[in-house]
Order: sequence, then C-alpha cells, then structure tokens
Amino acid sequence: MPSQTTIPETRHVERHGYLFGHPIAHSMSPLLHQTVYDGLGLKWSQFPLDSMDMDLFLRLRQDPNFYGAAVTMPHKVSIVKHLDGLTPEGASVGAVNTLFIREDPVTGKRLYMGTNTDVVGIRDSFYQNVSNPDTCFHGRPALVIGGGGAARSAVYALRTYMKASKIYLVNRDRNEVKAVMDECTARGYGDQLIDVASAEQAASLEGVGAIVACVPNFTPKTPEEIEARRVLECFLGKSHKGAMLEMCYHPTPWTEIAEIGQKSGWQLILGTEAMIYQGLEQDKFWTGREIADMPIANVHHVIAAKLSEARL
Repeated sequence: MPSQTTIPETRHVERHGYLFGHPIAHSMSPLLHQTVYDGLGLKWSQFPLDSMDMDLFLRLRQDPNFYGAAVTMPHKVSIVKHLDGLTPEGASVGAVNTLFIREDPVTGKRLYMGTNTDVVGIRDSFYQNVSNPDTCFHGRPALVIGGGGAARSAVYALRTYMKASKIYLVNRDRNEVKAVMDECTARGYGDQLIDVASAEQAASLEGVGAIVACVPNFTPKTPEEIEARRVLECFLGKSHKGAMLEMCYHPTPWTEIAEIGQKSGWQLILGTEAMIYQGLEQDKFWTGREIADMPIANVHHVIAAKLSEARL
C-alpha cells in the first residue's frame, strides 16, 4: 500500500478523470482512454490514482472539471454507498467499475452515478469476435471459472445477454461457488446455476458453447486446483467447440488455460478484448458519444502494441 498518495496534476487538461484503485501500476486503462480522447479531439485525460484512501477520492471528485472515474479493486463494492444512483447493471452485479456524472433535472445538483461495464466487456468480446453466435453459444450451457467479482459479472452477461441455457460454475473453493450462486440468486439472475465439483460430474453434463475464465494464471498444485482443471479439460474435450474468453491478461494473456483451450480446438478470445469493450462503454457514459464514433481500430492497435512490449 502506498504510504502517501500522489495526487495527479490535472490543470493542463480541460476535463479529467481518475483510475482509482490499488495496485494499478500495470493498468492499460489510462492509455486506452487517452487514445479515445485524442481520436475524438478532446483535451481530456484519465489519471492513475493509486490509493486506498476513499475520503481523498470523494474530495477529488468534487472538482468541477472532473468527468468520472474507472473504479477498480479494492473499491468496486465500497464505492456503492457513496453514489446517488446505479444503472441496472451496477445494481444487479452489486459492484461498480464506472462512476459517471449526471445532473438532477429539478435541482441542478450534480449526481454521482455508478454502473458496471465489465458485463458489457464480456458480452461484446464474444459478439465482436464470434462470427455465428447461434451455432457457437446461443441456447447452450456456458461455463464460468472462478469465484470472485469477475465471475459474477460473467454470470450476469451470460444470463442477461448471451442466451445461456444454464451456467456451470467451476472453482477450487466450493464456498466461493456457493457465495456466487447465493448472490446471483438474491439479485434475480441465479436460475440454472450448477456447481460442477468433479470431472466425473462434468463428463455426464451437456457440452458448453461459451467459457469465461476469471482466475489468475497458475499451475494447479492442490487437489482442489487439480480437480478444477480436470473439470475444465473435460468440457474442452467435448465434441462441440465454442469460444473461450480468458479474462487474465497481466502480465500476459497467453496463459495455461488459453493454451489448453486452443489445443482443444476452441476459439480463444484474449482478455484485452473485454478490457477494450468495457473501456469504450465507459467512454460512452463519460463523453456522451456513441461507441461507433470512437477510434475503435486505433484502440485495438495501441493495446496490441502495448501487449507486444510486455512479451519482449
């Protein structure tokens, strides 16, 4: 944890936002948004605010030139109580990664609003990369690996947008799976969630069309980790080959799970795709512009170049 937060100097831009979280040194968020603003001709910037200090952030957001913030761990849940309202996505997932500003039409008061664009990032990663969703994943079961906030966003995206018939949950920790199932059920999108605890159970289940992997890149070591990997390999080995989004992209998107998926004949979607599309959705809230008007191709080029640097 930083002993003292460095407050960015923002006077040289017309409007500014923050990336608020810790640790964030390796985030590509400021680069992505700068590419968008430059492409739109806006003298805007997003500045990293590497901090655990919520009170500091709440003071900084009062600046008249502040347009909003990307909110990342560990603040995605704790920020909610400091907001005036949530979009359906923010309310349903119970976590906010985007703070944006609106004005009360009656009082003119500034309203701090929250949404979750991670769900859109997951959705658009599939729809922008899969040529035929009907044959790939529509109407089929889906699979989510993990038990954290990204797993909840994945369940919401698969259930709400991607026509998953049921969703299998795979994780080394059964308690984490239960927590995801309980929370999704409480928030109204927990139907047909199935905890798959063993490879034997997986072998008896219908194959999946979409997989979202929401775990760090690591080699399984404990019995629980090894069994979870066996479950994934069982689904990857079934006859229908769909598309897999590997959400992990730092320090590299070329993970063990990505390699196993590709070798099994699955279409791999890199986690930077989800990062890009959730970021473009954020800029839609902040700038009021449609995504079609943003420099999408240039954003992909800039992020790909940054990834190439990381691989050197």
